[in-house]
Amino acid sequence: MPSHMSTHLVFLAPIGSVLAWSDGMPRPPERHVKKLSAWRTRNSAGRLVSRQDEYRRGSMIVPAGFKLHEGDHGAGGVIAIRVYRSFTIDSKLTFSVVEVPAVGSCRIFDRAGENAELVHLAAGRQGAEEWLSRHGYPSAVLEDVTAEEAVVDAGQGRAVV
Repeated sequence: MPSHMSTHLVFLAPIGSVLAWSDGMPRPPERHVKKLSAWRTRNSAGRLVSRQDEYRRGSMIVPAGFKLHEGDHGAGGVIAIRVYRSFTIDSKLTFSVVEVPAVGSCRIFDRAGENAELVHLAAGRQGAEEWLSRHGYPSAVLEDVTAEEAVVDAGQGRAVV
C-alpha cells in the first residue's frame, strides 16, 4: 500500500520509481466529463525520470523540482507523444511511492551528469543494451539498481536500506 509523502521526501525516492500524486479530492463520476478531466490532471501517476536542485535564472530563483513520465500516446508501436509532468518542491499535492525499481533492473539515462534524464528502465543490463541498440542515445549511461540503494520508507519519511 502506498504511503503519502511531501514533495521534499520525493527527493529520497530512487530515479525510476513510480509516484502517484493527488489533490485529495474524490474522483467525480464518469458522466461529469469536464470535472473528471480536470481531476485527472491533479490525480495521476508517473515514473520519476529526473530531479533538479534549486537554481538561479537571472534575478529569479527556480525552486527544486522533479519530472515524471506519465505516459506515451501513439499507434502501431510508434510513440507520437510522450507526456511528462514537472512539479516544484512547493507543490500542494500529496505524493506516494507506488513502486521502486527492482534490484537488478537497469536504468538508461540520456547522458551523464546531474542533468541526466531516465529514458528507459530495463529488467536487466542485457535488456538495457538491447533497448539501446534499437533506440540510439549515443551519450547514454547505464546504471544498475542495487540492493544497497536507499528506498523510501515514506510512512516514516526516512531512507532505509
